Amino acid sequence: MAPIPTKVSDRLIAGVKKFQPILAAAKSRDINESDTVLILTDMLAEIFGYDKYSEITSEFAIRGTYCDLATRVNGKILFLVEAKAIGADLKEAFIKQAVDYAANLGVDWVILTNGVFWRVYKISFTKPIEHEVILEFDFLSLNMKNAEHIDYLWLLSREGWLKSLLEEFHEQKQVLSRFSIGALIISDSILDTIRKELKKISPDIKIEKDQIKKVLTQEIIKRDVLEGDKAQEAVKNINRAMSRIVKAKEKLKSSSLKPIPSDAAQTTEEAIPLEAN
Repeated sequence: MAPIPTKVSDRLIAGVKKFQPILAAAKSRDINESDTVLILTDMLAEIFGYDKYSEITSEFAIRGTYCDLATRVNGKILFLVEAKAIGADLKEAFIKQAVDYAANLGVDWVILTNGVFWRVYKISFTKPIEHEVILEFDFLSLNMKNAEHIDYLWLLSREGWLKSLLEEFHEQKQVLSRFSIGALIISDSILDTIRKELKKISPDIKIEKDQIKKVLTQEIIKRDVLEGDKAQEAVKNINRAMSRIVKAKEKLKSSSLKPIPSDAAQTTEEAIPLEAN
């Protein structure tokens, strides 16, 4: 992840210090949703760096439907915010309408929050539309001496969005997911490696890749890692990556085998100085 500029880091730390007691007091008073939205607007501006008057909008809040807030930078909507009263639980049912609306707008991200608890969703434009929790945290529990906690805010900041940090964070989570690692373990290249290592241990024993794969899938890797939509998508991603690597190697090999054009060869020869007799 890109390092946080000092100016941004100072703003994040100062913002948490300011708004933690504000949220704690608001929670003790059990303020309603409208008042929570007011605090969220200030948080988006003072902590996350969005211009309060030009980049934070409530235009998509129509009679309590769709979503309460959105951020828009350089004419592009970055994310929608579905806000709830500070004392409300963040139920999954609350996010569905905002997700559907985000999908219709072509917006990739939705945040569900009551000011204290924050949950960030990534939208997948599939049929049906899917959404996945990428990040969640308790604002009142943030410790600004904890670098990971500062990173949570850095990901959602205006500067972080312009660097596509949340997208990068999402991709990292996908790569390190149990589905991706499970798919990688049973890929041909890894099976070949395991087979070679086993042959070193027992050179006289005949070992096939299918035998290794059977042990991995039936005795070592949990079934839920290898089954379902996420597992299938992970396999596709691994296969695509492997295919790109093979094509790149073939392209490099073919380019190195190309004959030197005759005019280029002549030029090369002319460039070589003759040895004096």
